[in-house]
Amino acid sequence: MKKILHVISTLNGQNSYSLALGNKILEQLKKEYPENEVVERNLVAENFPHITEEKWQAIITPEENRTEAQKETIAFQDEAIQELFDADILVIGAPLYNFGIPSQLKAWIDHLAKSGVTFKYTEEGPQGLVNGKKVYIAMSSGGVYSENPAYDFVSDYLIKIFGFLGMTDVELIRVEGIAIPELRDGALEKAEKELVASMA
Repeated sequence: MKKILHVISTLNGQNSYSLALGNKILEQLKKEYPENEVVERNLVAENFPHITEEKWQAIITPEENRTEAQKETIAFQDEAIQELFDADILVIGAPLYNFGIPSQLKAWIDHLAKSGVTFKYTEEGPQGLVNGKKVYIAMSSGGVYSENPAYDFVSDYLIKIFGFLGMTDVELIRVEGIAIPELRDGALEKAEKELVASMA
């Protein structure tokens, strides 16, 4: 049994290319692991909370000193972190918006990066505590940034932040050129072929 966490961060709903590519990755994973459980976290649909001053104060307050109100205001953080630890495989939908990731995806990562829980600092430097997981990133972009990475702040950031948390087995699949008329129609098919080849 493989537990798969599917994280959706698109603002385009069912018309999203990152969602379509994420679903293609799920299809391939289900072929490889017929016994599976998929947990979906749609950060946009559920209005996943950004860190506010109130939430930050609750986070940095030692657990034993938190008020009931503080515990309640960040209960979702513990849930999100537990989902991460429970998963064997992560499928992360990551559209490129204004050269970066959606703020909802950044908010999710901000809550996951918790010192002493998902990473810690040692004399040798930071050490990730979320180990033994495979991460697939379904990245979509209007331009073709695999050939011009200067404006792609998505792939490098996600690979580095997941690596910082201990997840170093990261595979990035791109569906790109979706804003370019002559490339749009074949973009998803091209990405799927690359996906199948990489998982063969």
